[in-house]
Amino acid sequence: MKYQHRVVGLLSFLAIITYLDRVCIAVAGPRMQDSLHISPQAWGWVTSVFFISYAAFEIPTGALGDRIGPRRVLTRIVTWWSAFTSLTGIVSSYPLLVLVRFCFGMGEAGAYPNAAAVIGRWIPKLNRARTWGIIWMTSQVGAAIAPLLVVPIQARYGWRASFYLFGILGVIWSALWYAWFRDSPREMSGITAVERQEIGDDPPVRHGGMPWRQALRSGALWRIAAIGACYVYVIAFFQSWLQTYLVKGRGFTEASLVLSTLPYIVGAGANITGGLVSDRLVRKFGLKTGRRAVGVLGLGTAAIFMAATIVATSGTWSLIFLSLAYAGILFQQPNLCAVCLDTGRNHAGAVFGFMNTAANAASAVSSVVFGYLVAYSGSYDAPFLPMLALLCVGTVLWLKIDPTHQLFE
Repeated sequence: MKYQHRVVGLLSFLAIITYLDRVCIAVAGPRMQDSLHISPQAWGWVTSVFFISYAAFEIPTGALGDRIGPRRVLTRIVTWWSAFTSLTGIVSSYPLLVLVRFCFGMGEAGAYPNAAAVIGRWIPKLNRARTWGIIWMTSQVGAAIAPLLVVPIQARYGWRASFYLFGILGVIWSALWYAWFRDSPREMSGITAVERQEIGDDPPVRHGGMPWRQALRSGALWRIAAIGACYVYVIAFFQSWLQTYLVKGRGFTEASLVLSTLPYIVGAGANITGGLVSDRLVRKFGLKTGRRAVGVLGLGTAAIFMAATIVATSGTWSLIFLSLAYAGILFQQPNLCAVCLDTGRNHAGAVFGFMNTAANAASAVSSVVFGYLVAYSGSYDAPFLPMLALLCVGTVLWLKIDPTHQLFE
């Protein structure tokens, strides 16, 4: 097996753990809200505070990976968040839960920007969207199996036990990563010269940090960040509110929450398909047309099915339409990640971090807005209206993206 494929395998395992830990709290949400007497507005802050701290530390942690290498940075990230995943299981009050989730987000920040730095160093350019598709697909596998694991665990042992279990997985990954991975192919013993040439292993570029003055004047960077914010605002619902929506808004029982795996299963297929289609279209029509087409198709389709969700009259159809909207979003997701690498090059981690900062700031807003809109409207359908609007905005913004333009020429 090629070393670059082993790297992708470890990143995929990381993605599974990441989403297991994130979705765990969404699945356990109804029980946690009842156990700790948390209102919908207050629960919105529990989920939002993770995204606030996550967004705040995305850029510095992504830039740190560019400078000192993702091997050490990812080891620290995963060890930290695993500890706070387990600590979530011991909380006994609402303020303590908010504090632990803030620290959890702080620790996980930078995971995907550093994964972007790894891909930029280890994966040939024409395979990068495909690679992101694989990684995001496996993240959805983690999200899909979370309900299958958490529901029976919390039914038998309570909601706290699942957090203890999932924290251990991250510690195992950290040990494997630090022992084997190296920051560039030239540092890896045993790799062949042929594979290094295929990867395009150039000498590591040392730089003094992100040229922020130049970056912040770039309209292209802001458009990339805005697209991330538009679609991740919607993804936040699936990570924080889906199970609560199904139980309290659509009448699902706790046992039937296993059906909430459907969006993640459909999304996994959309992730890998989007990555493959993106790279194929780039080869056939060029970088600009290939990336744009996938972005417009993905978010445009998601907007259509989000509108269908709003008017759905049954819980089953609402779940089906939500799954298809989620699939549209995830179809374009690896494509946008590839654009960060296309345009950022040696600063790919920082560019991805900037996009992800905007995205997770939107997630923080989304999680709070959902709870308040439910409380004030008395309806679990009202929060989908701003989601629909942002999907439409994101579709239009994709028409302005030009990945052939280097941000730091």
